[in-house]
Amino acid sequence: MVLAALLSAIHVLTLALGLGAVYLRGRALGHTLDDEGWRQLLAADNAWGAAAGLWIASGIARVFLGGKEPAFYWRNGFFWVKLALFAIVFVLELRPMMTFIRVRAARRQHAPLPSFSIDEYRRINTIELGLVVTIVVVATFMARGAWMF
Repeated sequence: MVLAALLSAIHVLTLALGLGAVYLRGRALGHTLDDEGWRQLLAADNAWGAAAGLWIASGIARVFLGGKEPAFYWRNGFFWVKLALFAIVFVLELRPMMTFIRVRAARRQHAPLPSFSIDEYRRINTIELGLVVTIVVVATFMARGAWMF
């Protein structure tokens, strides 16, 4: 019971980290990307990446070590919706993730930064923000055992 509660707390607290990070990254994309702008954007992007890793790790741990049996998740339609939404976020994030990895490398080497569409990345960021909120709504139904099959 204690382990399940701790895993749940980590999973939920990661929401604050992830939601805050993706919001701040979106704000940074709306400002000039000078040295300070890049510092803010990449810091928010780091936090967003850390949140994704924590969500995956704590989510897997909750399925196999949490208070509910794994069958609860496998038989819950909202669990699959939640995973599909997370997969959409992951796919949307691939291009920004790769771009910002290249930006970090270029900044370390004092090389020219890769070009990308700030407007496109702001749209992606906004969609991801909405999807994360939607995941939370779906998770509340999932946790209550709605749509079991």
